[in-house]
Amino acid sequence: MILFEYDSSVRNDAPVLCGVDEAGRGPLAGDVYAAAVIFDENVSIGGLNDSKKLSEKKRETLFDEITKKATAYCVAAATVEEIESLNILQATMLAMKRAVEGLGIVPDMAIIDGNSLPNLVCPAKTVVKGDGLSACIAAASVLAKVSRDRYMKKLAEEYPQYQFEKHKGYGTKLHNEMILKYGPSPVHRMSFLKKLLKNG
Repeated sequence: MILFEYDSSVRNDAPVLCGVDEAGRGPLAGDVYAAAVIFDENVSIGGLNDSKKLSEKKRETLFDEITKKATAYCVAAATVEEIESLNILQATMLAMKRAVEGLGIVPDMAIIDGNSLPNLVCPAKTVVKGDGLSACIAAASVLAKVSRDRYMKKLAEEYPQYQFEKHKGYGTKLHNEMILKYGPSPVHRMSFLKKLLKNG
């Protein structure tokens, strides 16, 4: 429960605390996702952790518990087109901004995983490795990751040749081979493929 203790300490100055995290900055295909989560002081969720440290099954179970227990939550995305026109960092910041603005509540403070600060309507600060420190950031990381994985599984039905359900768009050996075999799809981030296509 250390993650909830961290949030309690921040709530002394900011009672309505919002955690924000992203999923999908690194992949070669698909939108980038972000989530924002607000918990009440008395909420507790067993087994909550950085989404990268949890199994897919555990993340799915936690997704349901987080969405039930959160005071407010929002999952948002920035499209492949926005990633290409803005760059991945700015597109990620845009997805985070959309997630916070979609809460329906203006938090007293938003704590953002990482070291880059989106332009928000409320005070905000970055927390490096925050998804392993803060309960509301960890919860946001789970919502963003599960939502993005579900979206990639839908893309896998539209573009079965790339096998997105297996690698979720990340630059695995299998994914690289499929790109070289079939060429890029409309959901690939062309700026991420320059090196692969040049060398392939």
